Amino acid sequence: MIDTNLIKDLPFDSANYQVLEFLDIFELNPQKKAKVKDLGYKAALLHTFFFDYLKEYHIPVAFTKREEKNSIKLIKYEPLSFNLKILNSADKRTAKIFSLKERTPLELPIFEFHFGNQKQSLISDSHLIAFNLCSVEDLKMINRICSKINAVLKSFFERRNYILAEITCLFGKFDGKVLMTGNFSPESLKVFPVEDSPKWKDPYKLDTAANIKGYADQLVKIIST
Repeated sequence: MIDTNLIKDLPFDSANYQVLEFLDIFELNPQKKAKVKDLGYKAALLHTFFFDYLKEYHIPVAFTKREEKNSIKLIKYEPLSFNLKILNSADKRTAKIFSLKERTPLELPIFEFHFGNQKQSLISDSHLIAFNLCSVEDLKMINRICSKINAVLKSFFERRNYILAEITCLFGKFDGKVLMTGNFSPESLKVFPVEDSPKWKDPYKLDTAANIKGYADQLVKIIST
């Protein structure tokens, strides 16, 4: 996970905006972090590109513009305390449960809700409603937004001969509306080439600074060509 710094008090600006700064620090595990050169810059670049891309398809996002080299400007939304993971291929957990090979393409995407940062974070939509984490109406909107995000991004990568295996979407609310607020960071956006390559850094194995840097570079190269 990339460390971030959220700046809410902006000088000479209205109260409705905030700046999200991406740092060059990646959490390898709860006990260890690594410094990765230009990681914050690449994360800001990826967020800017994909937020702008989704806006072309009228998908509601909190992004307004790139602020600095490693930061973006967002609407000052109220964050929702859960995220939604979209799976287009079987991850390790899904593969084990359903006796599949990892990365097996799925006929339909799986939507998983996760709460918190613990390993056992998977919850159901019933949890969201029962614990007042989300209204029924907002839940329907989130599902619709994620379906559209997945269709748009899958197509984007397929046209470039890549497979979108997984992405985690973050959400917030502003002025009563649901907005997609991230996450286009390397740890969330899991992409593979259609043709397997031994040089491709596996996004499920971002366990060293070199792997993180290599995978982030691969994603930046995709959006730059």
